[in-house]
Amino acid sequence: MASLLRGFVGLPLAAIVTVFLFLFMWGLIRVNELPPAEDRQQANISFTRQIQDTEIRNQKVFERPSLDQPPPPPPAINNATFQPSVEGVRAQAPSFDADVDIGSGFNPDRDAQPIVRIPPTNWERCIDDRQAGTTQRVSLEFDVTPEGQVTNVNVLDSTDRCYERYATRAAERWKYNPKIVDGEAQPRFGVRTVIEFQIGSE
Repeated sequence: MASLLRGFVGLPLAAIVTVFLFLFMWGLIRVNELPPAEDRQQANISFTRQIQDTEIRNQKVFERPSLDQPPPPPPAINNATFQPSVEGVRAQAPSFDADVDIGSGFNPDRDAQPIVRIPPTNWERCIDDRQAGTTQRVSLEFDVTPEGQVTNVNVLDSTDRCYERYATRAAERWKYNPKIVDGEAQPRFGVRTVIEFQIGSE
């Protein structure tokens, strides 16, 4: 009921305001009071710009400096081949009577060498209050394949068994240069290492 009453009152009031604004704006415009077109003054606007030449005053003329003495002549070259002179320098190569084989100096054989060692992750869940400021260690033994992969990881000793799983998982992701014997990659057995877990003090 209240919405209908607002509609009956609001619509006529809105119509009256609209008519009043229309008449007010029409009174401001007053088209008939504008001066005729022939009485208006025409404005001439020119966009061209005149460029005036200006005289350059106090212009200095460049003069080439004169030398007091002519430059010295270039040095004379007696040897047209440009080869250095080694007169007076004589040397004799030493002779070796013994049959010595010095070899090539390169030995291709090598042991397995680590390339990538990824540290253990997510081992913080093993920390308890008693281990603050200590170092936990896990001793591992594993083999390296001819492709450089780590396999057969075994735990030899550890200060806390909780860290063994994380140390083993980390070692399995390591990458090695394989063992080389006579120029061929060979498996490397019994590689041992120790992984340490540094636990900070609170």
